[in-house]
Amino acid sequence: MTTANAPARREPGRQDWSSWPHYDAAATGFKGYWYPVTWTSKVTGKPSAFTIAGEKIALVRDGGKTYALHDRCPHRGVPLSLGNQQFPGTISCPYHGWTYDLESGKLCAVITDGPGSPICGKVTVRTYPTAQRLGMTWVYIPLGDEEPADIDAQLPAELAENPFVMGGRIEPRSGNWRFAAENGFDEGHAKYLHRTSLWRIFKTMPTWNITRVVPGEGVNRRWIFRVQDEVHWEADFPGVGHWSNKRWWKIRPPKETFNIGNTGKPKRVDPVIERQGFPGFASLAMPGILRIAYPNFIHYEFYVPVDAGRHRYVGVMVNFTEGFQALRFYVKYLGAIRWLFHGDFSAQDAWMVDVTDAPPERLYRPDVSLTAWRKLAEDEYSRRIASS
Repeated sequence: MTTANAPARREPGRQDWSSWPHYDAAATGFKGYWYPVTWTSKVTGKPSAFTIAGEKIALVRDGGKTYALHDRCPHRGVPLSLGNQQFPGTISCPYHGWTYDLESGKLCAVITDGPGSPICGKVTVRTYPTAQRLGMTWVYIPLGDEEPADIDAQLPAELAENPFVMGGRIEPRSGNWRFAAENGFDEGHAKYLHRTSLWRIFKTMPTWNITRVVPGEGVNRRWIFRVQDEVHWEADFPGVGHWSNKRWWKIRPPKETFNIGNTGKPKRVDPVIERQGFPGFASLAMPGILRIAYPNFIHYEFYVPVDAGRHRYVGVMVNFTEGFQALRFYVKYLGAIRWLFHGDFSAQDAWMVDVTDAPPERLYRPDVSLTAWRKLAEDEYSRRIASS
C-alpha cells in the first residue's frame, strides 16, 4: 500500500542522477563561469533584459563599454531593463527615477526625492563583470564574491592563437541546458537522427561505432574527447534484418576510421586543425562548450542556461583563414551553411532537446559519452567549490 507522501519507487534498471549531485542540482546552470549572452552589436544605450543561470540581468552600453546589472530596482522590484539613461554613466528606474551608477551599482540619485535624498549611497544593485569575445558580449556569473575567472582560459585555445573568420547564430530554445549539452556530445544520435538532414543528404552516416571517451592533454586538459575505434557503415540485426544508411546518391563511405569529421577520412585537413592533434572530432568542456572538428572548419556550441526549462543556443562556425578566403567562407556561410547547418541540421537537435524527459533513464553502451561528461562536470565543480 502506498500513500501520496511516500517516495516514488525506482524501477529496476532505471537510473536517476544521484551519482552526480552537483550536476543533478544544476538545473539553472553552474556559477563561476563566463557565458555568452548576445552579439555585441545588439547591446546599445537602451537596456535589454536577459536571464543567465537563473540570474536576471540588464545589459546596457555607455561610452563604448558594456555594463551588466541585476535587473531589479531594490525600491519596488521594477526591472531596470525597462528604464533608461537620464545621466551619463547611469541607469534610471522608470517608476520613481532611482538612478544607479553603472560601474558600481550604487544609488547615486533619486529624481523624485530631490538632490538631497538621504537614501543615496545606501542602496546598491549587484553588478556583473562583462567581456567581449568572438563578437559577443559575455557575462560572468559568480559563485560567490570571487574575482572573475580568466575568460580566455575558458575558451578553446585555438581561437586565441590563430586568425579566423566565423559565422554564427544565437537563439532562445526550450529544454534544459544539460539536455542540450548531452545531445551535442551524445555518441549515438547523429548517425540516426541527422541522417535525414539536408546537411548530410549526400553523405553516408555510419550505422554504429565503437567509441571511448578520453581526457584532453596540455591546453585541452579541460576537455573530454570522443574517440572512434571502429566505424560500421551497415549491420545485420539478428531476427530483424539488414540496416544501412547507404543510398545510391550518397558518397561511398571510406574503409578507414578517422577522428576528424564523422563520415570518414577526408582528402584534406586544414593545417591549423591538424596541428591541434585532437584525439577525437567531438569534445566537450565546462560549463557546456561543445567543439566539433571537421576537416576544414570547427563548429562550437555554447549551451547557456536560462532557467530549468530554457536555454540560449549559441552556435559558431569557424574557418581558420584570412583575406579573400575569409570573405569567400563568410559568403558561403551566409548563402548556404547558415540555413543548412545552423538551421535544418541544428533544428533536429532542438526538437530532441525540447522533448527529452530525463531522469529516470535507461542507458546503453554509447551513453559512455553522457556519463563521462557528467563526471567531468561533477569533478570540476566540486574542485571549484572546494577552492572558493
